[in-house]
Amino acid sequence: MNTKIYQGGNLENPQNALIMIHGRGGSAQDIMGLSEYLNVKDYLLLGPEADQNTWYPNSFIAPISTNEPQLTRAIEIISEAVKIANEKGVLNENIFLLGFSQGACLALEYSTRNAKRFGGIIAFTGGLIGDKLYNENYSGNFEGTPVFIGTSDPDFHVPVSRVQESTSLMQEMGAKVDERIYKNMGHTITQEEIQIVNDTIFI
Repeated sequence: MNTKIYQGGNLENPQNALIMIHGRGGSAQDIMGLSEYLNVKDYLLLGPEADQNTWYPNSFIAPISTNEPQLTRAIEIISEAVKIANEKGVLNENIFLLGFSQGACLALEYSTRNAKRFGGIIAFTGGLIGDKLYNENYSGNFEGTPVFIGTSDPDFHVPVSRVQESTSLMQEMGAKVDERIYKNMGHTITQEEIQIVNDTIFI
């Protein structure tokens, strides 16, 4: 997987960093454009971009083996983005992860496999990855990290049940999860969701 990590925002002396993970068929440029609507002035912005615009080939609720080796590589790319932020002096507790759809799943999966105090995690329509949740893949403690997960009921790609399972597991691991399920919202990001994360996470 040939992946670039685009950088923007405060490149010189950031105190905070936002890693923005695009969905299937999207691009780093697409998702990074969302930063205009977020309270992230003076943040370092990092936008990984997947080879051929897809992080892994199949549904996120397919057996994990069917999404390998791409899934493992995708998680490594997020680790590389975190490392870039760390090397610029940003502490893990000031690193935020945001994703939409496939990118939301990846943001949740990376952070829960590496649970620690992050600045915040925002998942616009997503859940933890696998045909079921494999608890042995997850370790650490979120230490009160704020998490937002928003989704539609129904959503063609993301079952509400998986969102709820993901919320429960992350709460057990110390996250403070704000789960919002919107009736017939569609597979999108709404102004209401952006307002919530600005009011509760980017503060």
